[in-house]
Amino acid sequence: MLAKAVDQLKGNHQRRDGLWKAVHKHFVELGGSADQMHDQLNSNWGPMLIKINWFNDLYIQADRILKSRCNDLQLLEKAQEDFLKQHRQAFKHGIYIIKTTSTRVYLVDFACYKPPDTQKRTREWMINKAQHSGYFSENIMEFMKKVFGKSGIGDSTYLSEVYLKQIANPCIDESRREMEMSVFGSIDMLLAKTGVRCEDIGILIVNCCIYNTMPSLSSMIVNKYKLKDCILSYNLVGMGCSAGLMAIGLAQQLLQVHNDSYALVVSAESITENCYLGDDRSKFLTNCLFRVGGAAILLSNRPSDRRACKYELLHTVHTNEAHSDLSYNCIIQEEDTAGIVGITVTRNLFKAASSVVTSNVSALSNLILPIPEKLKYLANNIGLKLRPTANMLPYVPNYNIAVDHFLPHVGGKPVLDELQKTLGFDESAMESSRMTLYRFGNTSSSSVWYELAYAEAKGRVKKGNRVWQMAFGSGFKCSSVVWRALRDVGYDEVNPWTAEIDDFPVHVDYDDGPLPFFESSK
Repeated sequence: MLAKAVDQLKGNHQRRDGLWKAVHKHFVELGGSADQMHDQLNSNWGPMLIKINWFNDLYIQADRILKSRCNDLQLLEKAQEDFLKQHRQAFKHGIYIIKTTSTRVYLVDFACYKPPDTQKRTREWMINKAQHSGYFSENIMEFMKKVFGKSGIGDSTYLSEVYLKQIANPCIDESRREMEMSVFGSIDMLLAKTGVRCEDIGILIVNCCIYNTMPSLSSMIVNKYKLKDCILSYNLVGMGCSAGLMAIGLAQQLLQVHNDSYALVVSAESITENCYLGDDRSKFLTNCLFRVGGAAILLSNRPSDRRACKYELLHTVHTNEAHSDLSYNCIIQEEDTAGIVGITVTRNLFKAASSVVTSNVSALSNLILPIPEKLKYLANNIGLKLRPTANMLPYVPNYNIAVDHFLPHVGGKPVLDELQKTLGFDESAMESSRMTLYRFGNTSSSSVWYELAYAEAKGRVKKGNRVWQMAFGSGFKCSSVVWRALRDVGYDEVNPWTAEIDDFPVHVDYDDGPLPFFESSK
């Protein structure tokens, strides 16, 4: 295995000195001591050579037996298992080299689901539908109108099919139909774009906050596309709008140890069974903001895929402040006084969001900001602490010189306004997020991919550009992912914006002021 790790040969097909010099060089590069000279290491070669040859034979044997559907790491584990049967101590050298070697992760492509036009509805239609449903009081209807006036959502967003019917019946079958349309629709487009075969996908990660069924969404995908039986499958639920980028972080970690693999990440949300039908305004807010959507993303760690990929993954930063009661309870699913289940959004949302975003951005800043900006920020912080009474404003780093595209989660217009103010971005930097909110609404964890699709459709993503995606959600959690474009991103006929991109950006008339957040009426 050492021979394979060093020069990609299976077996010891080289001279002893040449192999050991290569291993020694690799050891030093990984942080080993250069004081261990070649002659000293070579003195231990005899016993090691026996083990290397023995282990390589077992690896080749495993390769012949398992070759059809398994990757290098699974072959290595099989060889390790066979070796343990004959030796009391595992042969760890091959695993050490694989685990400590950096693996680059690439974004091959992604696809966003665009529902049929029959599901497109205006805000006025939604208000009239709610008024005639018989579920909501006049007080709630006034609240709904105020939210629509301040949310930044337009008149072309998509509702779940069940709410377009004369009498809505949000049952399990309707929920499953909604998920199948968005999940399968985005995956079908992605596979068609990339040409990747289903049997080549080794990792599957699905995230959906509220909808939780049995079998799971990930099992539903495995069944639909007949993915291989040794696939690594994960189903993330209840993790809010930040879960999509958290799934990217999880995929990155898995791709560090599973060589020559594709990872399929699917971000979706269901609104069919989660429409609140009570009179608590803090729970009704989600009815006004969330819309149908979903995205599928394909990642790869295969060096041979680099030329065909769109982006390289540079950084993932995840921050979780669920240890704070204020953060934990600011968005929570619970029953109202009448026993009707809904998702409560409290006044503490902005406070919790500000705290977790600040922590996340601070961690990311250390990775992406140039040294001059770091020094300015440090000097400002020292000045504020030494002279707290001085009329000195906090320094906001210039993130425009660190990233070319900023794509935050579209939680609502006030959320985007606060982020723009805090991070110092101009209106042009916020265009993708504001237009995504206007055109598609809040599609939960998939919204950051509609934003990236907008930037691509506008032809603004150029080779070498850095793209910063940020998402935040219940818990309270915040995730940031930074990509580098490997090429200019051109025309894409299945981009959800392609047919109408020339109509954007549009001017949007908003009612100024924050969204009317309220505590639970319980």
